[in-house]
This record gives sequence, C-alpha cells and structure tokens, in this order.
Amino acid sequence: MHLNSDHLRTFLAILEAGSVTGGAERIGRSQSATSLQVRQLEEVVGQPLFRRHGRGVSLTIAGEKLHPVARDVVQSLDATLSELRGGGLKGKLRIGMPDDHSRSKLANIISSFAALHPDVELEVHCALGAGFASALTSGALDLAVYEVAEPGKDDTILKEDHLVWMCSRDRDVSASEVLPIAVFDRDCWWRDLALSSLKEVGRQYQIVFTSESATGVRAAVQSGIAAGLLSASEDAEVLRTLPDIGAGSPTYLVLQKASGAKGPICDAMSEAIREAFAA
Repeated sequence: MHLNSDHLRTFLAILEAGSVTGGAERIGRSQSATSLQVRQLEEVVGQPLFRRHGRGVSLTIAGEKLHPVARDVVQSLDATLSELRGGGLKGKLRIGMPDDHSRSKLANIISSFAALHPDVELEVHCALGAGFASALTSGALDLAVYEVAEPGKDDTILKEDHLVWMCSRDRDVSASEVLPIAVFDRDCWWRDLALSSLKEVGRQYQIVFTSESATGVRAAVQSGIAAGLLSASEDAEVLRTLPDIGAGSPTYLVLQKASGAKGPICDAMSEAIREAFAA
C-alpha cells in the first residue's frame, strides 16, 4: 500500500474546485474515473477524505492532514520535472494582491507557481488596492488583483459581488441613534461609497474605527463595535445585513495587466489566476 501521486493530484483538484465534477474537469477525466481514484486513495488511507454535501465537498480530519502533504508532493514533483527538462521560465514578475479574503487563494496560486517555476523571481505586494492602478500605469507592477466599482474593457473579471452594510449578529449597533461605523483610513472608493450611502438616507454616523485593510474593517464589524460596508459573501453566521441603509452596490474582483507587461511569465501567471477563480 502506498500513496499514488496521480491520486494526490485528483484529491487536490477536487479540493480546489469544491466538487468532484469540478475536479474532474480540472484534470481532464470523467466524473466516474475521478470518483474511482478518490475511492482508491481512501482505501489506501483507510478512511474517508471528503464529506459530501449538496453538490460540493469539504475535507474530513484525515483529508485536512493529507492536504499539506499532497500539495508539497505534487509541487515538488512538478518543480523537479521542470528543472530536469530544462527550458523553464526565467525572469521577474511583480504582482499586487489585496489584503482581504481573496488573499489566501492568491497566496496558494503564487506558491504553486513558484514551485513550478523556481527560476522566476516573484515580487508580491500585499496592500489595499487603491494604489494598484497607478502602480500598473507607472510600471511599478506587472499584474494586480483588486476590487473595482466598474471593470475596464481590458480587465479580467475574476469574481462579482456586491457591497452591503453589515453588523455583528451578537450586537445590533444599528439600533443606536448615531451609527458607529468602521471604514478605511485613506481615500478609496469603498470609503467614499460608505459615507455617501449614509448621507443619502440621512443617517447620522460616527467613525469609531479606521483601518488600512479590509481585514481590519471586517474584524471591527465582527467584534460588534461598529457597522461596516462589506462584501455580501461574508460569513452570514456571524454577520447580518442592514437593509435600511440602501441597496447593495456592485464590486468586481479583477485582474489587470500593465501596458508593458508581456511575455510567457506574465501569461502563465495570468492563466493560473484565471483558472483558479474559474473553478
């Protein structure tokens, strides 16, 4: 009995896609063949790796233990093959990525890319996306992933969501005559939208918490000290929406390229990001 690398690839593909069907599409196999590989892997391990629910899957405790091992093994094999075959990508790529809930997915993409292309120097800037557009224009960044109110004609839309006012389920701050709010501490369109939406409905407010990141604003809202404008896809178990402060506004997570960003490295990273968010 031993762990098969093909089975580990299938395991990772299903996990990344969130379903057996999606995993099968990622590895180019039929759903039945993919399910068979999972069963064979589970027979080797001796216990289930996935919990099935609805149309999706999640990891069991055994699956969570196997995940980092499977990821490291597959990345190591891919990197070794690339090195042995020669002719791998070489150069430098500068990427801007947001400091929010998309960060973990992007970090996994970058980690996998680095393992597959060890001779590519990656320079990653994790920050509020407000400065990414100018950094792309000036050539300080080659690629950037961040939220915009309206995508441009050359933008690749990775995810569409909408912004709504939210507060903690444990503490309803909306009952206060003066609404305590959490916002970004610098000029950005999320901050501008938050303040303008309150003015439109004539709601009195007081800024009680500021942060340079969406993570900080979210933490303040979850703790119950303030309301905040957040993505509607936030965790509904701990947050609730405040519909009396207006309808949600659309927001788009996009991939943008600098005008001079061309070549196989840029193309390979762009494709990796698109595929990951399409799953």
